[in-house]
Amino acid sequence: MPFVPILMPQLGESIAEATIVRLDVAVGDTVRTDQEIIEVETNKAVMGVTTLCDGIVSELRAQEGVSYSVGSVLGMLEVTEEEVARTGVETLEAMEAKLSVNPPPGSPQAEENLHFGNQDESYEEAPAVVPTVKGLPVPTGTMGAHYISPRMRARMDDLGLREADISAIVGTGSGGRVTVNDLERFIDYIETWPSSQASPMRLAVADAMRRSWTRPLATVGLPVRLDRALEHRRNSDPKPGLTLYLLRAFAKALSEDPASAGFLMGGKVVHPRAFDIGVAVQVEDGVVVPVMRKVDQKPLRELVREYDDIVDRGRRRRLTEEDTKGGIATVTNFGTFGLTWATPIPLPNETLILGIGAGVKKPVWSTEVEAFLPATEADLVLTFDHRVVDGGGAGLLLKRVAELMQKPEEL
Repeated sequence: MPFVPILMPQLGESIAEATIVRLDVAVGDTVRTDQEIIEVETNKAVMGVTTLCDGIVSELRAQEGVSYSVGSVLGMLEVTEEEVARTGVETLEAMEAKLSVNPPPGSPQAEENLHFGNQDESYEEAPAVVPTVKGLPVPTGTMGAHYISPRMRARMDDLGLREADISAIVGTGSGGRVTVNDLERFIDYIETWPSSQASPMRLAVADAMRRSWTRPLATVGLPVRLDRALEHRRNSDPKPGLTLYLLRAFAKALSEDPASAGFLMGGKVVHPRAFDIGVAVQVEDGVVVPVMRKVDQKPLRELVREYDDIVDRGRRRRLTEEDTKGGIATVTNFGTFGLTWATPIPLPNETLILGIGAGVKKPVWSTEVEAFLPATEADLVLTFDHRVVDGGGAGLLLKRVAELMQKPEEL
């Protein structure tokens, strides 16, 4: 009689695995179509695994308390030929025949066959549905899933490629996997395109951003009035740059709520020892981030010369290693490029980055004269590691920075 595998289903778009909570059937039990036979728990909810057809439980591989990836075989149903015809379910025999007779290029079985030849006893056949890859679900039939086989990894190492570099390639392997053949075809395809060698600076920025993007990042924004800061600057000697006002306000706000600038390490949020904040400085083909030390403890007027010096050395690429390490957050003024909004990305070792857009003249309602008056506003944006800071906390931090910017004489 045919056998139908009981697979761990895709229980949600972002669900990669589930833990067996309870087995509601035993070997030998008769089950009906859509009967809930296994209770599983994901990181979001408790759900049930149901049967696709009528049959008899012939094998249970799942164990209570154990986690299984999407697509894992949890057990087997013995079914009749009539039931297969009625429901259209794919039997284990059909799956095995499909893979063994004509394995897809780059599929686990095809690559294992290349490696082991005819030594069938040397490896275990891959599941019909490719399970999770580094925490990401890989549903059957979905294109672009980047499970990377040892053979593919070796070829990527030869070419100096990383996982993000193959994101543009559509895979033809099982579950949408990108195979070595897919990679070679893509390289041949783009070989005649114009190109330029990436500089060491560009490669360093790319590596930092790849590592940063492994975290759940989010961004919030808030408009801020700049008139008082601009007036204070006009009357100051030496004149602080607008970024320095923001830097100082940011440091003061963080000193009132140190946990916001902490970073997650295991089960702890490690708080900063000092409020050393970096400044993003655009240079040719990249960005450098020199760090200002103990910004919360120094008044604005004492920071001007230090700020001008470190930014100037950054633009000339004369920074030392000491100048760029130990920052807990970064400030960036993307308004200097005429941009009003952006979503900057924090460095891998930092939880926060605060940006400011270009100032724009706007009519703002005045309750004092009950009329619209011209004012200069800019958008503040804060990108944060959502593991450490929630949207509400980020919003309160941003609001506090905006409040401090209205009292430049106290910065």
